[in-house]
Amino acid sequence: MVNAKKPLIVDIKGNSLDDGPGIRAVVFFKGCPLSCVWCHNPECKSPKLEISFNKRECVGCKTCKQVCPTDALDSWLYGYIDRNKCTLCMKCADACPSGALSRAGKAYEVREVIEIIHKDLPFFKVSNGGVTLSGGEPTLFIDYCSELLRQLKSLGIHTLIETSGLFHYGHFLDLIYPHIDIIYYDIKLLNAEDHKRYCGVPNELILSNFIALQTQFLKGGKPVLPRIPLVPGITATEDNLRSIANFLRAERVKQVAVLPYNPLWIEKSETVGERNLYATKDEMRKWMPTEQVKMCQSFFSDFELV
Repeated sequence: MVNAKKPLIVDIKGNSLDDGPGIRAVVFFKGCPLSCVWCHNPECKSPKLEISFNKRECVGCKTCKQVCPTDALDSWLYGYIDRNKCTLCMKCADACPSGALSRAGKAYEVREVIEIIHKDLPFFKVSNGGVTLSGGEPTLFIDYCSELLRQLKSLGIHTLIETSGLFHYGHFLDLIYPHIDIIYYDIKLLNAEDHKRYCGVPNELILSNFIALQTQFLKGGKPVLPRIPLVPGITATEDNLRSIANFLRAERVKQVAVLPYNPLWIEKSETVGERNLYATKDEMRKWMPTEQVKMCQSFFSDFELV
């Protein structure tokens, strides 16, 4: 059972330069209400504990097979693990000498997260950095995140949340908004049918929440940065990018982030045993050419690209 009071965290990553201003620590929460076919953090999709296998780290010692009580491990299996047999006892991960097998998700008390982050305070201060809550979707665990953000702000730490926008607006406004400095807000697809097809859920609430937060910003509230991930043949289409640009203009948005496609999610999907038909497409397995990225960015030529 998922514990919303103490969610699982996949990683607390220090020295990040890609998740907000300055040098940052990023807390990756496990669990997301969306199911994007190109998810860049597939290990963060399910809120439940999983076991991860990184074949690049495996040294072939077979120690894991010797300790597995259900005979769930074999090199001929996709992702090495028969997840129907696996009971998540984690004996293999505990015994693995190389770290190829590991837990995907760990519960932390808020104070434990603060203790881990606290050592990075000097880096935050010299770089005007701070802490970013990411995932997955942090707002799935809104009470926990509220307390974490409150304590971070009490230490004078700059805070930022990365969100898909699928949350109860009133709860967000009461529990998250007072304790954050910036909101990074993903807008993937504007067409509702396309959004449901590729992200698993409708987007009406996502768009209405964005409009509400942008309205707050225009009245002197917290900055909201819309981010558009470029995915070949899905989000990186002329119709979608033009529609998003028009939507943002109508809401008087001045800044936008257009995120170049990254194919590394494909290998990460295998680590948690996820099979994805989109991963077999040639265009999905390649980095997006620079000229294509520039073409996509051209739809936002009247915005400040961040």
